[in-house]
Amino acid sequence: MAVTFSDLYTEAGLKSLEAYLSGKTYISGDQLTKDDIKVFAAVLEKPGSSFPNVSKWYGCVSSQLAKSFPGKAVGVRVSNQAAPAGAATTAQPPKAAAEDDDDLDLFGDETEEDKKAAEEIQAAKKSSTKKKESGKSSVLLDVKPWDDETDMKKLEEAVRSIEMEGLFWGASKLVPVGYGIKKLQIMLTIVDDLVSVDTLIEERLTVEPCDEWIQSCDIVAFNKI
Repeated sequence: MAVTFSDLYTEAGLKSLEAYLSGKTYISGDQLTKDDIKVFAAVLEKPGSSFPNVSKWYGCVSSQLAKSFPGKAVGVRVSNQAAPAGAATTAQPPKAAAEDDDDLDLFGDETEEDKKAAEEIQAAKKSSTKKKESGKSSVLLDVKPWDDETDMKKLEEAVRSIEMEGLFWGASKLVPVGYGIKKLQIMLTIVDDLVSVDTLIEERLTVEPCDEWIQSCDIVAFNKI
């Protein structure tokens, strides 16, 4: 009966592998097999102390590969071509134990299943990287006028007229400061990789033409989303 490990680049997948490796040195018992190579390729990096069984197994497989290919970076080659970062997520039932390492074929022909699994893992890695690079932040900004005669409606229009990729204006309100003067408090959401709030203030909000109404801006709150 086949043992399936899916999404080994996620914590849930590693937990499944952690439980399966309890009391085992390798996937199929006490000897390195093609199953270990395939699963090894699907684990993005050596897990930490939260997964002791997987970490020990990962170290053993790395050591065996290093002995088999001294002086070369540890990696998997299938059909004479370098395999992607994840070669498969399914471990097959153990075959008869080999008499020695020379009789063990770790690099059999790549199957359609192997190719499909590799493509899925690569896609997941790219998606994960893209999400990480597209982090967002929520910002509350104080926009102060020059005096009590400043047209606050035009001030807000000037603020909202600024358009930048990754910048989204939100709700706003007027807050009394004193002596009849009010300031504009406005929410904005930014894509961190695309917008710098300091640059927005220094190069857009407090220069022409906005400085006709805006005296200064202060960041009241800045929170990662």
